[in-house]
Amino acid sequence: MIGTTLRHYRIEAKLGQGGMGVVYRARDTHLDRSVALKVLPAEALASPERKRRFIQEAKAASALNHPNIVTIHDVDAADGVDFIAMEYVEGRTLDSAIGRKGLKFSEALHYATQIADALARAHGAGIVHRDLKPANVMVTREGLVKVLDFGLAKLTEPSGSSDLTQSESAAPRTESGTILGTAAYMSPEQAEAKDVDGRSDIFSFGSMLYEMLTGQRAFHGETKMSTLSAILAQEPPPLSGKAAGVPHEMERIIRRCLRKDPARRFQQMDEVKLALVEVGRRDSGGCGRGGAGRMVSNAAETRRTGSRPAHPCDPGLGPDHRPGPIARRQDGGLRLRPGRREPRHLGAAPGGRRSGAPYPGSGR
Repeated sequence: MIGTTLRHYRIEAKLGQGGMGVVYRARDTHLDRSVALKVLPAEALASPERKRRFIQEAKAASALNHPNIVTIHDVDAADGVDFIAMEYVEGRTLDSAIGRKGLKFSEALHYATQIADALARAHGAGIVHRDLKPANVMVTREGLVKVLDFGLAKLTEPSGSSDLTQSESAAPRTESGTILGTAAYMSPEQAEAKDVDGRSDIFSFGSMLYEMLTGQRAFHGETKMSTLSAILAQEPPPLSGKAAGVPHEMERIIRRCLRKDPARRFQQMDEVKLALVEVGRRDSGGCGRGGAGRMVSNAAETRRTGSRPAHPCDPGLGPDHRPGPIARRQDGGLRLRPGRREPRHLGAAPGGRRSGAPYPGSGR
């Protein structure tokens, strides 16, 4: 098709091919810009279900507006060819960026946080990706992530809708009993052809994050069936033995994402994103300012005081706001002393030398 024109899109080069179509780089002659044109192969046009899922991809993705989700410009057909015109992303797939040894921890965390934010937006709109994998994520030269290919997306009920009612936009569903997706990144419920929700994407995200840090797939088999069997019955090798320098908290996040029972995973993608943000804060000493400042954990502070402690990175706090040192209340709890700047190291002795005494609530 290179050299041909569909409507006002002149096809210039083939970019790739997947189960749901072929992707070309094309020129939008109306707006004089490059676009990615995804077309359904001619041999697949006779399949009503395949064509329906192709159109579903466009409708699902075009409803989303997020910097980490590829933008859909147009959906059309010409000369018997159905196609989607979407944002052309210059860069490489996450699959090719990972390499054999995985990514640096800071780089993996940066990409993972963006992916989690994109999926949180999609889930909030009632859209489950269903085929999340490194090959469906693009990374630009500036480090911006774009989640691609909602070709296997399943529209679910928007948040807050009744279990007994269903909006028209949720009508195109993937029926249970049909396995859709890429085997190595499927959730157990996908592998068993059960109905899925956003927690299936959370499992796939955990598989992908494991691979980003280790360069190896979390679940692997010689055949598709053996891979699905591993997903259903096995646990991936411990992250600590595969990737050096990864915080233990990150391993706990991945393990929770990869729990076989959806009820024991994170329940919302927003929770995953917040957990990743906290890992980033601790790894950088807080807000990326450097230093390894030892802080009383938010969880411990919440248990003692019933409220989450202030943090200079929290939304609503200005850049000059800094919480005061934590002090012991008369009732035995902890409080933040107002009007005082937080020391660089909690428990530091005068002159910057750390004292040997543990700080209250530090767990030491």
